[in-house]
Amino acid sequence: MAKQAIQETQRWSGRVTRESNALDLEEGVFTWNDPKRIAASLKRSADASRRRRSSPFRSAMSMLVFYINRAGRSLDKDHLRILEQAKEELRRLYGRQGRYRK
Repeated sequence: MAKQAIQETQRWSGRVTRESNALDLEEGVFTWNDPKRIAASLKRSADASRRRRSSPFRSAMSMLVFYINRAGRSLDKDHLRILEQAKEELRRLYGRQGRYRK
């Protein structure tokens, strides 16, 4: 693959996080250390947005999962744990059960 094509492929995900048209995210939301604060912020953004294509829950969860996947191996294990807890908190805020819960 040409160098330019690789650079463009690597850049699109950062642009999505910065310039998402679906949600207006608070500055630095994914860097916070409080999972409840992260989840509450994502919920506020998703509920307020009129530009999203799916439900507020799906939009908020998609943005969080997208960030986790984009960060990949460079994401500190402690911060990954915080973001995973934020996913659980987001489910709780929307009254959804976790995938593998009874």
